[in-house]
Amino acid sequence: MAIQITQKSGEGLSRVYGVTVPIKDLLDKLEAKIVEIRPQMNIKGFRPGKVPAAHVKRMYGKSLMSEIVQQTLNDGQQQALDEAKVRVATSPDLQLAGDIEQVLDGKADLTFDLAVQVMPEFDPVDIATLELKRPVHEVGDDEVDEQLKTIAEQNRTYEKKAGGKKAKADDGDMVVADFIGRIDGEAFEGGSAEAAEIVIGSGRFIPGFEEQLKGAKPDATVTVKVNFPEDYGSSELAGKAAEFEVTVKELRAPKDETAIDEEFAKRIGFDTVEALKEAIRNQIGQQYQVASRFKAKRALLDVLDEKHDFELPPGMVESEFGAIWGQVEQERAAGELSDEDKDKTEEQLRSEYRKIAERRVRLGLVLAEIGQRNNVQVSEQEMQQALINEVRRYPREHQQQAFEFFRANPQASAQLRAPIYEEKVVDLILEKAKVEDVPVSKEELFKEDELPEGYGE
Repeated sequence: MAIQITQKSGEGLSRVYGVTVPIKDLLDKLEAKIVEIRPQMNIKGFRPGKVPAAHVKRMYGKSLMSEIVQQTLNDGQQQALDEAKVRVATSPDLQLAGDIEQVLDGKADLTFDLAVQVMPEFDPVDIATLELKRPVHEVGDDEVDEQLKTIAEQNRTYEKKAGGKKAKADDGDMVVADFIGRIDGEAFEGGSAEAAEIVIGSGRFIPGFEEQLKGAKPDATVTVKVNFPEDYGSSELAGKAAEFEVTVKELRAPKDETAIDEEFAKRIGFDTVEALKEAIRNQIGQQYQVASRFKAKRALLDVLDEKHDFELPPGMVESEFGAIWGQVEQERAAGELSDEDKDKTEEQLRSEYRKIAERRVRLGLVLAEIGQRNNVQVSEQEMQQALINEVRRYPREHQQQAFEFFRANPQASAQLRAPIYEEKVVDLILEKAKVEDVPVSKEELFKEDELPEGYGE
């Protein structure tokens, strides 16, 4: 399709392009469309498939031209922007120009304006010149021994408690029981179990549950009343009062302290105690690496924000601010604003969160530009794994529907791709920058530092 494009105005990152599609091109498409549909047409007074082209055009030309114009507008936008060689930041705003009736009658060129915001042109910092400090902490033998002891306690063996029917459950005992939980008299999903092993004092059940089993005897039925924590994983249960009917089937007392020896290591799947210790050391080390990278990334984002200052596409900032402000309003309506924000006026909050939006947009553009210049790619395999992980968050009966939605929706797929791409760019920068590892204590590594402005979640 031949089109003509001219820039009509440009201020900052805003552009308006005028686009013209010659009427000859549209009429050629109309003729081709008539040729395509004639063999299938069946009109009274004409043999099937023998309707003259002129008659088809007289009867259906305007409606066919309307379809052609709509398709041309859809396809012509991207073609025009490609020919103008611009990278758009937001979706184009299309406005028809001229008399559309004249176009549909085949008497005038199709003309329209495209108002767009373009990506800023800037040179990102040379990542090889960046200097960063990364806090690190080595796993100590004492930490491994402490974790090993905890594992031994968790794998402690139990035996039937002496005393028969007169025995009473006490701290450290295991109560084997059936239970069913109810809220407002109605049983709820996930609130029932059979032959559950409940160790009093382990803290593995809802706060207050285990303590109310102290003194229980075999074959007794105990009513346990608890409140689910406000931050409980299920929003349907969080903060709710529940009542559990617990039927004690057996009481078991802990055996002597578990010996950490080769037999114990084999019982939990390791050939030797040393192999078990090495696995523990690696597991703890991975946790430290995650925390270390998190702080290094935070420091990196601060440096990137400090070293870049360029005009931002207003539409991108507005979109980011809208998403942030929507969350703020939800928190305010629910009375969940942070202590820091509670006493601020709406004007103050809007001003501060707009700065956060600007920072996020600026950092997103910087990371994208660095990634593009270094040919960072997200592989199909990485996208497939991200899709699988996302789908698994849905109930099993909805997983296939969710899978099909993400596969068919490019925008949804882009939301899965974005964090993968960002992490790969961050890894690239940390690899090429001058990064100094600074030993710190475990407490310092996990200390919740004050977040830099705009970092957020």
